[in-house]
This record gives sequence, structure tokens and C-alpha cells, in this order.
Amino acid sequence: MPISRRQLMAGGAGLALTGALGSACGSNTGRGSGGSNGPRLSQWYHQYGEAGTRQAVIRYAAAYRKADVRIEWRPGNYDQQTAAALLSSSGPDVFEVAGPTLDQIQGGQVVDLTDLIGDVKGDFSRTVLAPKTHEGRVWGVPQLVDTQLLYYRRSMLKDAGVRPPGSLDELIDAARALSTGKVKGLFLGNDGGASALHGTPLYAAGLALVTDGGEVGFDDPAAARTLGKLHRLYADKSLLLGAPTDWADPSAFLQGLTAMQWSGLWALPRIRKELGDDFGVLPFPPDGPAGRPAVPVGAWTAAVSARSEHRDAAKAFVKWLWIDRTDLQEDFALSYGFHIPARNSLAAKADRLKEGPAAEVVRFAEKHGSPAQPLLWTPPSQTAYQDALNRVIKGGADPAAELRAVVRKAGAELRRVRKRA
Repeated sequence: MPISRRQLMAGGAGLALTGALGSACGSNTGRGSGGSNGPRLSQWYHQYGEAGTRQAVIRYAAAYRKADVRIEWRPGNYDQQTAAALLSSSGPDVFEVAGPTLDQIQGGQVVDLTDLIGDVKGDFSRTVLAPKTHEGRVWGVPQLVDTQLLYYRRSMLKDAGVRPPGSLDELIDAARALSTGKVKGLFLGNDGGASALHGTPLYAAGLALVTDGGEVGFDDPAAARTLGKLHRLYADKSLLLGAPTDWADPSAFLQGLTAMQWSGLWALPRIRKELGDDFGVLPFPPDGPAGRPAVPVGAWTAAVSARSEHRDAAKAFVKWLWIDRTDLQEDFALSYGFHIPARNSLAAKADRLKEGPAAEVVRFAEKHGSPAQPLLWTPPSQTAYQDALNRVIKGGADPAAELRAVVRKAGAELRRVRKRA
């Protein structure tokens, strides 16, 4: 699975504000040389790994008659390319983004889209829309939703006499019991989970990265307790490390190298195809008396560059594709890869999401979902937190001491962005 999955679930935390524009891997429109009577618009997408996605967005562009929409399919470091392009008049008119980031919003790099989404705002869950909203204004229209979850092999758990874990302590015990011979109990990624889990363990402890009031959400002893338990998984040698592919790809799970794996919804069709009914899905299990199941939710988003010479035409196209054309929105989410449509009404009626594990995941996201990347959680905060999490998991560093330093850094970042606002 391309690195874009990790970028989405981190919500664009690694966005750089400078960098080379890079080159597009082709530019296309379905209209041929005839074009349209409207302006020419450039629409950027990151390079999806799912076959057919590129051809689909080209068809969507060709179906729009009020502008000549040209698709730019951008390989490489898409986040860096986009961040640099927003500083230039030669960038896209419409672009896909995991954010927009707070710096892009406060820096006037993206266009306010509140008027586009107004009539259907209630059709988007708060978890999906909140990271796109600043000071009551909406800066991007969600295109599709991805989420992460815990997969487990039913037969392996049954043979070991292990029940699907309902708490973090049970997960630790289950991973230990399932680690036998060449099989490890749990795969959280080749770094032990620091990259894949992000803030999920904090939400499982009943905390958050950032509170609704804009304060640090994990200045609490429960955070250290929970992160310390992640080191127990590493110390117990219950974690699969050095797998041929990382957590976003289900190969280790499918090959029987691990009995449980943290991965994404996008892996579900392949797992079902190869394992049939021999798997189940769970949210990240709760920890402690205030804990709750945790499900990180990220959404690719359509935004409009403030440097576009055709901002009104670009907004009109975004409205047509991501507000009005619900048929294309459902097609985009479910016909190529496997995602949850961003609109609640579309997710509710999608046949592929009505039964079995897929329906469970949709229910998990609705009931337990939290933003993978809150808007106020800046790249410096993310870097400090992930570095600390890595030291705790693999090095056994004192989680309380590590988190105190992260709280100071994140607090300073929150004061910075509030002052700028």
C-alpha cells in the first residue's frame, strides 16, 4: 500500500511549507481537444494505489461542462509538492489534500468553502468535518473516509483458547499467548507501532491529542500508563518486527506471520478474498476506567487554492463533484479501493458496507471515531509526540518524562496558533 495511506491517517502531519514542485505523472482530460466554453482548471490528486482510480477521476472531469478540467496525477511526495504549489500562481486550482493544515488556512492559501457545504453540512459526521473547520468556516469538502482497525484470525485465537481482546490488557495477554514459534501475536508496524498508532492509544485511554477547548488533551497520568503498556508488548517479544511489508499492507497477516494486525479499512477486501470468514475486526481496545474503544478517522479533501485565477469556477466544480454528484462520490469511495463515503447518507445505503466486517467498521467509525489529525495538532507537535512514542515503545523510556516534554512542546504550538489567529 503506498505511503499515502500513512499520510492520510496522520492527517498531513508531515506537510512541508517549502519544497520542489516536482513533476506530474501525466495530465489528462476526457474531452480531447474540443474542451469546453469555460475556463481551464487544473485538479491535482495524489497517486492512488487502487487500479481504476485515475481513469475514474478523468471521467468525472470529462463529464463537467462548465470548465475544461485537467487532471494532474502527482507521484512522489504529494504533500510537499502541494504545499510548495500553494505559494505559486502556477499551482492547481482544485487539489486533494489530507488537511488543509492550519498554517495553510491562517496563511490565506486556501479558499473558504462554507457556502458550498452549507445545505449538506449535517450529512457529514463531526469527526470528519471538524479537522476541515476553523473558526466556524469550512475549508475543504471531504471526498472519502479511511479508518484503521485491528484484524484478528478467528482460527488462531480459537486454537490458542484466546478471546478477541476487549481491553488493552487483554490485547497484551492475547499477543503473548499467540506468539508461538514463527508466529507473533500482533503486528503494529515494523517500528513497533509508533507510526501506525499515532494518537490512538491516547483516545483509548479516554484522552485526546487536543481538547475541544484547544488545550493539550493528554496532560494526565493515564497517558503515561497507557503508553507504558505498549512497551510491554515490545518487551514481551509479542510484536512482529521486520516484516516484508509494513502495517498498511495485510501481507504479514495473510501469510500467517501474525495472529492480529493493525491495518486499514482498505485492506478488508483482500483479507476477505483470501481468508473468507476466518477473520474478525475490532477497534483499538480501551484502557483504564475512563477508556473507550478508539478508531482513528481521516478524510481526503477537495480544496481550492487562493492563488487560482478562477476561484469561482473552481468552487463551482468542487460543488458539482463533491456535493451534487452523489453517484460519483459513491463510485469514487467503493468501486476501486475500499473506503467509507464521506456523506453519512451514502455510507448508509452502500450495499458493500451493509453486512459483515465492513458494516462493523462503519459502526465503529460512527460510534468511536476520532480525528486522526485534529486541526490544531501541528507538525512540530506530531514530530515530538511520535519521537517520544518510539522511545517509549522500543527503548523503554519513561513515558511520564517523555510526555511531559511533549506536553510542553504541544502547549507552545497551541499558544502559537491561537496567537496567530
